Amino acid sequence: MRIALYQPDIPQNAGSLLRLGACLGLPVDIIEPCGFLLDDRKLKRAGMDYLDLAEMTRHSSWQAFQAARTGRLVLLTTKGEQSHLDFTFRPDDVLMLGRESCGVPDDVHQSADARIRIPMTPQARSINLAMAASLVVGEALRQTGGFPG
Repeated sequence: MRIALYQPDIPQNAGSLLRLGACLGLPVDIIEPCGFLLDDRKLKRAGMDYLDLAEMTRHSSWQAFQAARTGRLVLLTTKGEQSHLDFTFRPDDVLMLGRESCGVPDDVHQSADARIRIPMTPQARSINLAMAASLVVGEALRQTGGFPG
């Protein structure tokens, strides 16, 4: 299982997700361009010393990511047809999150093998990206028996 970030805008979220990946043994794909430099101090502050443990792959573009990707692409989106709680995850899934400011473009949305959402109250727009990833990754690892140790 992998986490993929499509053109992330906020370094603190990317740092938090790199830390999550490091702690859970999940590689993290960063699909460029980012809205910040990967040596940003805010990214380092959020990722702390866990960044040295993180397995990160940078992809220069969406096309480069697609060429390298193996496994099913599962997009976390507020436009998802199915709750993450009703979805059956696989150990080789790539869990992708879009940009904090605007998600993913339509062509990327359509290329996902599955589009899932987190159930929320009707008046809420979205959950913080790093928090949303944590919720879904936890369920995916629970289902697949993928938690370390």
